[in-house]
Amino acid sequence: MTRRAAVLGSPVRHSLSPVLHRAAYAALGLEGWSYEVVETGEADLAGFVAGLDASWAGLSLTMPLKRVALDVADTVSPLAEAVGAANTLVLGPDGRHADNTDVVGIVGALRAAGVEKVEQAVVLGAGGTAQAALAALRELGAAEPTVLVREPRRAGELLDAAERLDVRPDVRGVLTDAELAARLLDGADVVLSTLPAGAADELAGARWRDRTVVLDVVYAPWPTALAAGAAVAGCRVASGLDMLLHQAVAQVELMTGHEGPVGAMRAALDAAVRDWT
Repeated sequence: MTRRAAVLGSPVRHSLSPVLHRAAYAALGLEGWSYEVVETGEADLAGFVAGLDASWAGLSLTMPLKRVALDVADTVSPLAEAVGAANTLVLGPDGRHADNTDVVGIVGALRAAGVEKVEQAVVLGAGGTAQAALAALRELGAAEPTVLVREPRRAGELLDAAERLDVRPDVRGVLTDAELAARLLDGADVVLSTLPAGAADELAGARWRDRTVVLDVVYAPWPTALAAGAAVAGCRVASGLDMLLHQAVAQVELMTGHEGPVGAMRAALDAAVRDWT
């Protein structure tokens, strides 16, 4: 039986999600399954989803679709509803179900870097991934993170998510002042950047503590300036690849009903990254 899935977003051609999902299908022996890449903007999502037939099993959603995904779903998981963003649509006879595996991805990436509990956390950015970061940090014990943004008045959706998650972030509009923002990273257990590529470069020279774990959700180009600066100071660093792997494992389970084959997916991801270099 033919089953289809895809990753949607804009821009999305660089996505490594096909590498992960196709490796999972092969390892699981799922013949007839395919995984595509579809360039899709916010205004196009509803029409695209409405045109899908019964062969479609699910969609992976990247920016800028994570918030609007909730609008095209028939049902929404409690976690995605609380976060206010979804990166997964599971398609089936009961309709379209929105879920969020970014939270699992962030927690998995931080735990792989040795993090079990967080006391002081700093989040960079206020988009849909930052909302997932609040949920992940709450799970790891940090209910009062500092969130650094450019314009606090544009952080309304993040604050709404924080209220639903029972998290109390300290939102500071300091990203336009790199020196001040860098000072606020001092002393954090975890620094989690959800900013686009290049947007956190000016913070690379922060006074890093070697006990800090830095997770930058960007994975290309790697290392980012932020990650490189932290690594030189002795910090443990995790990339968006770590997050991507763990969230994709959870997506495979939701879409196929089979446990995600972590080893095969990790091996395929590592091989793809080696091909870049």
